[in-house]
Amino acid sequence: MKIAIIGLGFVGLSFAAVLGSKGYSVLGIDSDKKKISKIGSGKSLFYEPKLDETLKSALKKSLKVSSDIDLAVRQCDMVFVTVGTPESKEGYIDLTMMKQVVKEIGISLSKTNNKPVIVIKSTVVPRTTQDVVKPILEKNSRKKVGIGFGIAMNPEFLREGTAIYDTLNPHIVVIGSDDVVSANRVKKFYDELYKRKTQIIITNYQTAELIKYANNSFLATKISFINQIANICQSMPGTNIDDVAEVIGLDPRIGSLFLKAGPGYGGSCFPKDMKTMIAFSKKVGTDPVLLEAVQQTNTLQVNKIISLMKNMIGKFDGKKITILGLSFKEDSDDIRESVSIKLIRLLLRENAAITVHDPKAIENTKTIFKAKIRYSDSIRDALKDSQCAIIMTPWKQYKNLPNNDFQKMKRKFVIDTRRILKHENLAIKYNALGIG
Repeated sequence: MKIAIIGLGFVGLSFAAVLGSKGYSVLGIDSDKKKISKIGSGKSLFYEPKLDETLKSALKKSLKVSSDIDLAVRQCDMVFVTVGTPESKEGYIDLTMMKQVVKEIGISLSKTNNKPVIVIKSTVVPRTTQDVVKPILEKNSRKKVGIGFGIAMNPEFLREGTAIYDTLNPHIVVIGSDDVVSANRVKKFYDELYKRKTQIIITNYQTAELIKYANNSFLATKISFINQIANICQSMPGTNIDDVAEVIGLDPRIGSLFLKAGPGYGGSCFPKDMKTMIAFSKKVGTDPVLLEAVQQTNTLQVNKIISLMKNMIGKFDGKKITILGLSFKEDSDDIRESVSIKLIRLLLRENAAITVHDPKAIENTKTIFKAKIRYSDSIRDALKDSQCAIIMTPWKQYKNLPNNDFQKMKRKFVIDTRRILKHENLAIKYNALGIG
């Protein structure tokens, strides 16, 4: 079986690398020729644990990369579309890249007798596959779905930082299709890939599309819920959000995942998907009261950090403040919708002097702030002369900081939004989100 993957971003490249490393004949397609060149040399354009080594293994075995969509459509049995669907200026989903790629696939289909299944893996709102993808394919190929080609919707559930593991060990595979033959072809592929050990759910296009948004919306809800409880704990001396989360997480009806209180959710998925889900709900005539409350809770969480800082050091004007952690989560260099970035912007408005440290996300942060803030490769250097340090991302480097790292702070105030620092024997004034 020959597999094509169009769009070599986070989802597409992770999928291509894993399939290639397992010996599948894989053709990775992307329109960015510089990206293709770098991937072809065994390097990804972003940091993801184990991705580069998996990619190198895939290239040695069977993965080929190209910018030729026509090649993919003519030669492959299955064509996965993993292009980005970013937030539009209107706060909805932008299908520009999806429409362009699907149009090119349709044109290529018109010139071949091959009958691949076109599998939409990108995150799209319900009825996109039915009302957008299918008509474009049929118009440009001059063929009918189920006869000249197949279509399926196959949402992904990868987590940044564990994408390779999640691709190898998915908790579920969802296949949406109104074409039984296409659905069964995709199911057979996944049965072989996962040795029939992973549960596979087959449904229709729009239900598969909605599953992805419902999944992310629920996880975002859990995060905002536990952050709301953390704020209550913050106002009650003697209470600890981690103890609360641990106990309620033991309830099988709740579960422990996504109950880590912190500065709020970020990244490329949750914020965008929540906005899109809210907009889509209104579009179909449903008032998304709960979803809007979840979004508002997340937006306001950064204000809790600002409030704690002001209680400790007063006005920010001219004061050096250190931010430890820039990526929206550990084991990633992704700063999209990162709360750290929002915090820096708020502090700059009040004329604070910002120094930042992060193991992986410095270069991405420089593209936003340039010379407006100071960047440090050393934690100790970042803390020097600082009046307050805020731990934003739970990198392992921040868990066991020694007293020496804090010695040259002007005021040894630390706010730990993740409660990870082992502070008991440190000569600092320690304050943590969620601990009264």
